[in-house]
Amino acid sequence: MNETNNATNATTRAKGRLAWMVTAGLMLGIASTSQAAADEPCAPEAYAMALRYQQQSAEIDALQRQSYALATARLQQKIAAHPDADDLAIMTDLDETVIDNSALLVRDMQACHDFTGWDTWKDWEREGHPRLIPGARKFLNYADSRGVTIFYVSDRYEENKASTLATLRSLHLPQVNDAQVRLLGPSKGERRAAIERDHELVLQLGDSLADFSSDFHHASLKDQHRLVAEDDAHFGDDWIMFPNASYGSWSDADLEAWAAPLKSR
Repeated sequence: MNETNNATNATTRAKGRLAWMVTAGLMLGIASTSQAAADEPCAPEAYAMALRYQQQSAEIDALQRQSYALATARLQQKIAAHPDADDLAIMTDLDETVIDNSALLVRDMQACHDFTGWDTWKDWEREGHPRLIPGARKFLNYADSRGVTIFYVSDRYEENKASTLATLRSLHLPQVNDAQVRLLGPSKGERRAAIERDHELVLQLGDSLADFSSDFHHASLKDQHRLVAEDDAHFGDDWIMFPNASYGSWSDADLEAWAAPLKSR
């Protein structure tokens, strides 16, 4: 009886040691995997400097206010040049031109999620709370006070139009209605042409070159530079460009470096 018990106890101890070794091995593997994941760099962190500039710098604040001051001065001139017109209109982009979406981009980056896949954007349109770009409401209220029709032309999703309208109304922007907020569907060129059929379009505002002309849509970076030079007379006159360091067609461009060897002192 004792020999049987001893044999049983030895077997139990051996099984216990084996189970402990398996468990320890698994835990070590999990710990190693977790450490490897922790050590793996987060690619979206490369956006941090641009997002700090776009969201936190006083310089971006100044540039945005400067752009709206220029837009106001140019609109005053356009109105003066058309004293009898009752069909003047302006066309403005929304994202990073009228409203600031950087909170979404920062949230995604901190979660190590690449926001340039735009798979989190629809949820932001429905649930997010963007803030106004400095100077936007003052400029748009001025346009409204002078009888200028405002068209908000954005590539936000049409399926979320009710949410976008609610967001713009919550920011107390003028002329926010279904007809004057025109979202993704037809190209911006087509939407622009539709506006021009019934209105004298005197000013456009945007943070992307494609906001101003279809020529820039899908153009290579080299061609964009060429087109900017060709369209030089528009910038600061009837095209007002806003700074956006967060995203754009330039984001994968190669950088040019000084060929000299690095020397530090």
